[in-house]
Amino acid sequence: MKVVAYNIKEYEKELLAKANAKVHDLTLISNRLSFNTLHYAIGKDAIIISDQDTLDSQLLNELNRIGIKHIVTRSISTAHIDIVHAGFLELHVANTPFEDQSLKGIAEQVVLNLNQWSNSGCTGSACQCTMKCAKKEKFLKDERNRFKRADL
Repeated sequence: MKVVAYNIKEYEKELLAKANAKVHDLTLISNRLSFNTLHYAIGKDAIIISDQDTLDSQLLNELNRIGIKHIVTRSISTAHIDIVHAGFLELHVANTPFEDQSLKGIAEQVVLNLNQWSNSGCTGSACQCTMKCAKKEKFLKDERNRFKRADL
């Protein structure tokens, strides 16, 4: 996937690059996502943001217009994203909800989400999509079955 990561701090660059292992075409910039920096996302499949980047309906409309289909936030919270409007636009949104919230752990979760999407999969427990999605339904069904088997 072609990806631009916004609001990247100097100490995050190496961690993201290592977690990525040259799988995805990553562009790392220190600027926050805004209408003034939106042009960095042109030609990309996905964006990576921080909880300091606010994605309201207007910015989501522009991201959709330029072809962005996937958004990963480097946070557990998605309060900075209009999730309902993202779902209306059929934009896939994922967060980083796993136990390891170290900078390294977050970088690895971000790349795991990108890997899942590039393999036409669901990001599982990181999925924050509000749209009806057959992939998410299959993931949830598989998880329920896995827990049922574990109980036997």
